[in-house]
Amino acid sequence: MATKAGLRPWLSATRCMCRCQPSVLQQRRSVFTSSDEPFPLQSPDDWQLLQDRRIRFKMLVDLFSEHGSTVTRDNVFQPHHQLHRPLAPSEATLSALIAAGAHFGHAKALLNPNFMPYAYGVRAGVTIIDLDSTLPLLRRAASVARAVVARDGTVVFVGTRPDLRAVVRKAAERIGPQAFHVGERWLPGTLTNQLQLFGSDVANDQRVTPDLVVFLNPMANAHAIRECAIQHIPTIGIVDSNVDPRVVMYPIPANDESPRTAELIAGVLSVAGREGRVMREKEQHHKELRQSQYKRAQERSSTRYVDRE
Repeated sequence: MATKAGLRPWLSATRCMCRCQPSVLQQRRSVFTSSDEPFPLQSPDDWQLLQDRRIRFKMLVDLFSEHGSTVTRDNVFQPHHQLHRPLAPSEATLSALIAAGAHFGHAKALLNPNFMPYAYGVRAGVTIIDLDSTLPLLRRAASVARAVVARDGTVVFVGTRPDLRAVVRKAAERIGPQAFHVGERWLPGTLTNQLQLFGSDVANDQRVTPDLVVFLNPMANAHAIRECAIQHIPTIGIVDSNVDPRVVMYPIPANDESPRTAELIAGVLSVAGREGRVMREKEQHHKELRQSQYKRAQERSSTRYVDRE
């Protein structure tokens, strides 16, 4: 009993110590916040000390923030950015093409002889596409799309694979009412047999023939490319290593089986078309402004002539 009686004060003391000891969370709060200060603000000196602590803490944060990372969700590469926030033609780089997998071609045995100028080499039996030639050709195609839309032309994006339907739809919506898209199937005779497909009223009264056609998978739409050639319509297409680049007027050597590559190229072309639409709207606005100024000048001259008489 004496032993138990001797242990009781020690146990009670440890219990009191556990109750009085602050938790780790309270200690962290007292370090980083000013609401849990150990002493109240009773004098101006206490207030000055609190301000000095806040200033030192801010200086410490500013010092170490310069050496930290500035990567955020907005400025880092995300796979969905190519579809919803595409790059402008001036912002397209080799690193963006590599990240999209545009440099992967087909097997070496499937290499088209006419594709040799755009082939960088072969690795593990796969043809590697030379992106140093892809980037300027992509910018040239973007300039063509911009010029066509700026001159009130229409553009059609064609991608008949299931993974390309959202790509062509987004690209057409980005340009506006001057762009259209084909995501299901190109009906044979759409350009060469317009009277039978659309009727005489639509074919004669509306613009059915586009001014530019962009093919994201040209091999599956060879009949559409043939119709464009018959109607003398310029074409832009993603050409892989197993395709003859001469099938389209403005080839873009890249991987035609990669959805990311299609999103990147279609996004760049659609942004260029949107730039052309903005240029056309500005030109129309300046033209209307000049016409209104000219009419005002005529009215002023006519009123002066009447006053003189």
